[in-house]
Amino acid sequence: MKNQKLKLLVKVGVTVTIFTSAVLISIALWNRYMHSPWTRDGRVRASVINVAPDVSGTVVSMAVHDNQLVHKGDLLFTIDQKRYQLALARAEAHLESRRAEKKIRYQEAERRAELGDEVVSHENKENSRALAETAEALYQEAKAERDLAKLNLKRTEVRSPVEGYITNLAVYAGDFVSAGVARLAVIDKDSFWVYGYFEESKLPLIHLGDPVDIRLLGSKTTLSGHIESLSRGITDRDNPTGRELLADVNPVFNWVRLAQRVPVRVSIDRIPENTPLAAGMTCTLVVIPGQGNPQRLLDAARSSQKKPINPL
Repeated sequence: MKNQKLKLLVKVGVTVTIFTSAVLISIALWNRYMHSPWTRDGRVRASVINVAPDVSGTVVSMAVHDNQLVHKGDLLFTIDQKRYQLALARAEAHLESRRAEKKIRYQEAERRAELGDEVVSHENKENSRALAETAEALYQEAKAERDLAKLNLKRTEVRSPVEGYITNLAVYAGDFVSAGVARLAVIDKDSFWVYGYFEESKLPLIHLGDPVDIRLLGSKTTLSGHIESLSRGITDRDNPTGRELLADVNPVFNWVRLAQRVPVRVSIDRIPENTPLAAGMTCTLVVIPGQGNPQRLLDAARSSQKKPINPL
């Protein structure tokens, strides 16, 4: 009898222990998945610079290949220069013509200014000065045209505006490119950040400056970052604008509502050298709440304002 009672107590104890452990684990998992600020819906982003030529023409040579790392100012491709060389020669010849005409007009105005009114009328002197000033204006116009022709010739060599990676290269020697039409993309090497799409119910747990663990999909490396900013608006798909410019409200309301996901921008503190990072990669973000440092964000914002803007 005692052995049977002991076995029964052991079974009851084991059952109670397993049940209690299951309840505690369920509560812990529920809190983790429902109340912890984390998401698996994270995407790596970067600044993509669309490089467009400033002049039109036929591409005569390519200086880069797909996925190549280029530095700021490196040559990307060259446009046929013959047309622009001829335009520069014509502008220089026109400038010389205007320079000679200006010299003649000023000499005439000076000679007539030295003569008395009984020889040359006051009206003729004023006309000579006006012609000299007109010649000066035409000379300055020709000079500007010459400078523009020089600039156009220089812009036949398309160079990288930033240090970054060539991606999805689809321009080749022989292609005709038009001014202002982007034909090549460069991903800024120093511009990577992460967008985490958090459920709106978790936003109260997220604060500016909170540390974030960034876990790339398929990689054991964990990057460190911090909350930089929160998006202030997303599209309301249930409230489009009708034909009369009035709100087209959906009359059907689903009682089961999924939490909207709001983009949260996460700045990457440091990228390890051996970690390949590409825009569009998927990652998991785990926010460590309550440890934010807003002063760090303020200092970073001030330092970024002091940095000079890279000219194109």
